Amino acid sequence: MTQTAKVSFAATDIDAIAEAPGKVAVIVDKEGRMSPAARRVNRLTKGALKRLVESEAFGKAEGGAVISLGWPTGMAAESLEVVVLDRRVEAEAVRKAGATLGKGLGEKDMLILAGAFRQPAALVEALVLMAYSYVDQKTDDPKTLGAVTVMCSNPESAEAAAAPKLAVAEGVFFTRDLVNAPANVLTTTEFADRLAAMKEIGLEVEVLEEDKLEELGMGALLAVGQGSASPSKVVVMQWNGGGDEKPLALVGKGVVFDTGGISLKPAAGMEDMTMDMGGAGTVAGAMRAIALRKAKANVVGLVGLVENMPSDRAYRPGDVVTSMKGDTIEVTNTDAEGRLVLCDVMWYTQERFQPTGMIDLATLTGAIIIGLGHENAGVFSTDDSLCRGLLRAAETVGEGAWRMPLGAAYAKQLKSRIADVGNTGGRPAGSITAAEFLRRFVKDETPWCHIDIAGVASVKSETTFAPAGATGWGVRALDQLVQLKFEPKPVKD
Repeated sequence: MTQTAKVSFAATDIDAIAEAPGKVAVIVDKEGRMSPAARRVNRLTKGALKRLVESEAFGKAEGGAVISLGWPTGMAAESLEVVVLDRRVEAEAVRKAGATLGKGLGEKDMLILAGAFRQPAALVEALVLMAYSYVDQKTDDPKTLGAVTVMCSNPESAEAAAAPKLAVAEGVFFTRDLVNAPANVLTTTEFADRLAAMKEIGLEVEVLEEDKLEELGMGALLAVGQGSASPSKVVVMQWNGGGDEKPLALVGKGVVFDTGGISLKPAAGMEDMTMDMGGAGTVAGAMRAIALRKAKANVVGLVGLVENMPSDRAYRPGDVVTSMKGDTIEVTNTDAEGRLVLCDVMWYTQERFQPTGMIDLATLTGAIIIGLGHENAGVFSTDDSLCRGLLRAAETVGEGAWRMPLGAAYAKQLKSRIADVGNTGGRPAGSITAAEFLRRFVKDETPWCHIDIAGVASVKSETTFAPAGATGWGVRALDQLVQLKFEPKPVKD
């Protein structure tokens, strides 16, 4: 697994600044006020920092900007990174600054002179999240990241605030590695093995094989995977950190590669379908994060792992399959396979765990990209309270999410002449009809959200927190939701 950068916190030692190797970053506010550490940097550089602060360029710099000075006089460092941040600053500016530092981390160590800045943990979180590179299939030696030391006024408090954020960052990296991995590496078996290995961090993990899935009646999920030599599986992960209450359930679509099946996708861009297991990857990363920070809540994560391939055994357009619920489904398009995987796993989740809430995640439709682009995931829900909590959590951590509508008129598009329901509803409102299909498999008593992450799971250019490729979107939002809504509030003295 790709390792996160090592971060430590220490009291400010201005005498250590001159000999610090690698990069030194110093925070200066927009008014040019300097901390004691910044003043020492200014003396060491013979007034270079003061001249920069008084320059027109600094005056035009926005909050969160980072101005680099190479090979500063009087210092052993290769560069001095001047971070423009006021003490009271918006979260987005802190994220921007941290991400810029993360992009420049490299193999050399970095010393951050944070002084009395109030959000060192948030700065470090953004730095760590951006300092990611997927190199598992590269033949040259993977480069190791330099260590990050943050000197600040209250290192104990900053370290305590950063610890859970860094645990969640490890979950994000786990998700990114899964989503970035090629399909010949991340087979259904390899995926299940990586999840089973999380027993080491305290998760209870079980893998349901095809014979068990047949016994349970998961005809929809099994139909999707029957054309592949890779066996279909369902993996169940449990974290029991709360009391006796029912768990929150997270359900993920794990199509390790999606050719479209008999309804074959166009060749151009099909290589991107290695990321069609993004929902399962997000659930796995969220469960890892929740376990690593030892959340005081009960959470279960279930993922359906299949490969959608054309072959003499593959399911066909026109087939009718029977779901675990018992509903029959007319397959009008084998490329609308994710909903067939999810419907069986969602029903099993409710039957076994009677969850206090259920959230499914899937790279489900191209239609959501047409509607929301790559800035927001689409959120559909039958429960206002759960949906508000999820949207608030996503906003808090800076992950875009937007609520989309549901309605009986959309569900009518799924009507089938020969079965209980069709698996597609035509081109109009494609992401909504997909959600309406899933809604059919949600019990009335189960609060439910569906998140279509097709536009945000993997992107072609960098985002606030991630380089191009897999983003790990949703791991932080789900963890934040657990903190806000499902863990007991800390008691104030």
